[in-house]
Amino acid sequence: MDTVKKGDKVSIQYVGLLEDKTIFDKSEKDEPLEFEAGTDEILAGISNGVIGMAVGDKKTITLSPGEAYGDRVAGLEQSVPVSDLPKGVQVGDLLSGEIQGQQIILSVVEINGDTATLDANHPLAGHTLTFDIELVGFEPA
Repeated sequence: MDTVKKGDKVSIQYVGLLEDKTIFDKSEKDEPLEFEAGTDEILAGISNGVIGMAVGDKKTITLSPGEAYGDRVAGLEQSVPVSDLPKGVQVGDLLSGEIQGQQIILSVVEINGDTATLDANHPLAGHTLTFDIELVGFEPA
């Protein structure tokens, strides 16, 4: 039976779960996730985790925060005047910003009176993530 090798183009179905088993992401039944195995197109734990799998194989991959989106960094939260934000902004909204020429995404985590707290951490930073995956196809490199 043929198995995935580094560089093969793979297709997987997946469900991403937080520690409390809350689903944070999943592939659609008719739209599997496609990527090149063993590359940095997606999280390394998944990209490398498919190597050696055959079509139809299922696997659970658990990634620590350091293997996924990193630990939360308190210094990436900042309070700003609400007047500096787009009109009508609400908690949970994502805003685009730029720091030292690099584009970043900021999450509005709190609005308290005239002040809003913005967070530049990835929304999944600090979380251990579990992915239930199934290899549904691959093409050799």
